[in-house]
Amino acid sequence: MDEGQTVHLADDDEDDRMLIKDALEEANPNLTVVEAEDGKELVENVRKSDDLSETVVLVDMNMPKMNGVEAIKELKSEPGLAEVPAVMMSTSSSPELKKKALEAGANDFVVKPNSFKALLDILKGILTRFLGR
Repeated sequence: MDEGQTVHLADDDEDDRMLIKDALEEANPNLTVVEAEDGKELVENVRKSDDLSETVVLVDMNMPKMNGVEAIKELKSEPGLAEVPAVMMSTSSSPELKKKALEAGANDFVVKPNSFKALLDILKGILTRFLGR
């Protein structure tokens, strides 16, 4: 059940990545989480994927090399990758940032919460919406 579902996660903060990965695995123990430290690595990881049919991308906004908006623009500009849902995550609730993310092609924008339970609830919603789980 739920085999083959993958989340590509990009965040330059190792603690945030670990927390998000833990919450994703609690939400769905069969999920594969592919981690990246920046947008450039994320784009490379997604390009190398064999099957993107059960995939969602979670990307932090502020990262070195390539930020979240740039990474989403890059993914959405490529045939074969443009259909992969992408969700921007940020500590900022700035309406301008949300607008930029959505204009770049993000399917959603979420503000990183301060508690694990709130994070788990947000990620469960994302998995249900984009992976049907």
